[in-house]
Amino acid sequence: MIIGIDIGGSTTKITGFRENQILSPFLVRATDPISSLYGAFGKFLNQNQLQLSDVSYIMITGVGSSYVKKKIFGIPTGRVDEFYAIGMGGLFLSELSNAVIVSMGTGTAFVKAENTHVKHLGGTGVGGGTLLGLSNRMLNIRHFDDLVEMAKGGHLSNIDLLVGDISSNLIVGLPPETTASNFGKISDLASKQDVALGIINLVFQTIGVLSIFAARTAGTQDIVLTGNLTNVPQSGDIFDGLTKLYSVRFHIPEHAEYATALGAAIVCARNGQFEPVTE
Repeated sequence: MIIGIDIGGSTTKITGFRENQILSPFLVRATDPISSLYGAFGKFLNQNQLQLSDVSYIMITGVGSSYVKKKIFGIPTGRVDEFYAIGMGGLFLSELSNAVIVSMGTGTAFVKAENTHVKHLGGTGVGGGTLLGLSNRMLNIRHFDDLVEMAKGGHLSNIDLLVGDISSNLIVGLPPETTASNFGKISDLASKQDVALGIINLVFQTIGVLSIFAARTAGTQDIVLTGNLTNVPQSGDIFDGLTKLYSVRFHIPEHAEYATALGAAIVCARNGQFEPVTE
């Protein structure tokens, strides 16, 4: 059993990896990275009725992994570069050998992954933090699930300026329903539901278009979406709309939110590069 743990800014994700299978992934929320790490690890052992001796290696990654200075409960522990883990996890879950992997968390990272080679292409500050920040300021909504629920009754026609709003002629490659400007037509009659959907649409269209540019740079048509934001139900329609405009394939595999934690475990299982924690 290899344990992969992704210690992020607001959540810690953990999964087991054994016999080439992902096992019992889940997340915990905590502001302190060390507390969330040990809490997640203890919960994982308890849920799966495991002893410390059942774990052969613990692989950590994410921004919070830098706080880990010693082996966890004396078990061999390794630190994996986060971009490397994103790429390896995304390829495994999607069953692809060549793709751009997009990690949608508080911000968004883009990596090119091909077999065991991973290259960081760049990123954007637009992500889950943008969703919550804008919803807090514009709607006084501070919880992710509340924003998603409110957006279910929204209409983008009261928020976004579309190509069809500014041109009566057909433009090659740009259907009338294509967004010309996010929030470019916000109406005084726009409801909170409309604004909530507009915020979600703004964030996912930005991530989607940037991932398409990244895929073009990387020479691939496959884009694998990972991270917490893959659970937003409205994202599917947004990415489907982008697929109609561009020759790309978006993939959202099962367990996509745990790709980075899984990738860290896979690096160990496949003898990839990592930094052993020696103390």
